[in-house]
Amino acid sequence: MRQVVIMLNADIFINSITSKKNMKILNKIFLSIILIITVNHVSICQTSPEKINFVRQGVQRMIFDENQAIPLASLEPNTIIGLSSMHPVKNYSDEHSNIDIRDGNLIIQSKKETQSEIWFGGFNPFATYSIDLHSCAGNGEIGFKFSNTNEKEQFFIKIGYNDSIITGVKLKVINNSKVIVDKSIAVDLDKEVNTKGKIILQMLGSGLTLYLQDKGLPKVIGQSDFNTYIDLRKKEHIYSFQSHLFIHLNDGEVQIKKVEMALTTGVGLADIRAITYENNDPMLDQGRLWYTMSIRGRALPHHIQGVFSMNPTGFDLKLEGIILFDRNDGLLRNEIASHLFYDRKQDIWRGLTTGFSAYANPKSEKKQLLAIESKRDPRFGFSIMNAVPFGMVGDIEDPHILFDSEANKWRMLACENNNGSYKAIVLESNDWNKNYKKVHGPVEHNSTGTSIQKIGGKLYCFSGSSERKIFIYSYPDLKEVGSLMMDLPPWDETSGTRVWPNIVQLPDGYPFRYVALMMDRFNYPGLNGSNWSYGALYLYHGYD
Repeated sequence: MRQVVIMLNADIFINSITSKKNMKILNKIFLSIILIITVNHVSICQTSPEKINFVRQGVQRMIFDENQAIPLASLEPNTIIGLSSMHPVKNYSDEHSNIDIRDGNLIIQSKKETQSEIWFGGFNPFATYSIDLHSCAGNGEIGFKFSNTNEKEQFFIKIGYNDSIITGVKLKVINNSKVIVDKSIAVDLDKEVNTKGKIILQMLGSGLTLYLQDKGLPKVIGQSDFNTYIDLRKKEHIYSFQSHLFIHLNDGEVQIKKVEMALTTGVGLADIRAITYENNDPMLDQGRLWYTMSIRGRALPHHIQGVFSMNPTGFDLKLEGIILFDRNDGLLRNEIASHLFYDRKQDIWRGLTTGFSAYANPKSEKKQLLAIESKRDPRFGFSIMNAVPFGMVGDIEDPHILFDSEANKWRMLACENNNGSYKAIVLESNDWNKNYKKVHGPVEHNSTGTSIQKIGGKLYCFSGSSERKIFIYSYPDLKEVGSLMMDLPPWDETSGTRVWPNIVQLPDGYPFRYVALMMDRFNYPGLNGSNWSYGALYLYHGYD
């Protein structure tokens, strides 16, 4: 606090009060005193973030949430008039199965061996595909086929069954008219599993996970990384492939309620970050806060960048769309841990993202940060942003960017691997998308989900950690301020605690001043191998 002592000679003050010139001087003195008092009052009332009490309001985990799905295509038997036109059928055997619609179900029936496919949509290698089964009798295979019109490239997922019991799960890939692979990708089929309920195929760009849901959580029945056989992220495949229901019958009947293709919430959500303007003010648009979150699949190259919105006075999170990234190399990539901002001065959407897709080809690609840009608003539906490397190659992630008008610099807060532990650092540049130099850090503590937020008119840096705390640092010099106070943190005694703090200060008029949205680190059950398939979302209101 600054202190200013003003000494006035009383006689001079009284004698000069009638002078217009001195009256002007006197007015300036009084205005200065008022300003000093105001500044000191603001300093006294300045909220420090470690003193804010965050109270948990709710928690939810979205698992292929049907209410959140963005439909892309479907086959709905109870709305079909003209099956042969709406959903053309191809037969690949001399014998043809009988295909009909009865009682609102699609019926495929044969007493001899037949192989058929039924068209239901285009293709997106980041969509979720589902088959809602009514019944499955006899012996055969059911699944999906993705292919181009000349069928030189084909991609099959097949579930074998006998008397309603799953006998296997297979991946078959044909490339340049040659069978590249035809193998089992089954997971945990030691016990009898009935072909009952809903088959869910989560396509993840370079990999996939297959689920069967009857009652309760979807059960993992297959998984695979397939990009060494065929890279479905290639634009030539995305723009030419079609999606088909695949049916191979030896003898029996399959009844299907519905087939769907949609953008979904996956099995968990993480990496929550508020979408902002270029000066880091949170975007409060249409009465809603906007966030980027990673839609979780399985391993590091399998997650998808989702966009969500929420009314800050409720917990009505809504999936608005997904973003893929084009590096002008023929692929559409699923990068994550992005910070998206709208640059009002340039009338363009920009940001930074983390190139986790490199793990799909670790021998030829390296993880790095990418500068992203789009003239079109990328928040809705299926969006593509241009992505350009800018020299930030290596184990660095979770970037948050802003333009600091006082310093006249672009600044970035990120996590960098420092001797095996990620630590927060601050970098700066004259340009938003190149030539960044480290100016502060690393901090002492393990860091993740680094973000910059304004609390009471002052910027602070926040970071999750492995130390069961969310740390608060000064901006931009990363001096430790304290840790976040929460009544019920998003972890327990056994779980990981490297969560993303995401704190937004709301404008006047809201029933509370601060809202925080965080995730936990509980992985989805049943997946084989290392995976990052968390988590549930936790909502907090902050009171000072």
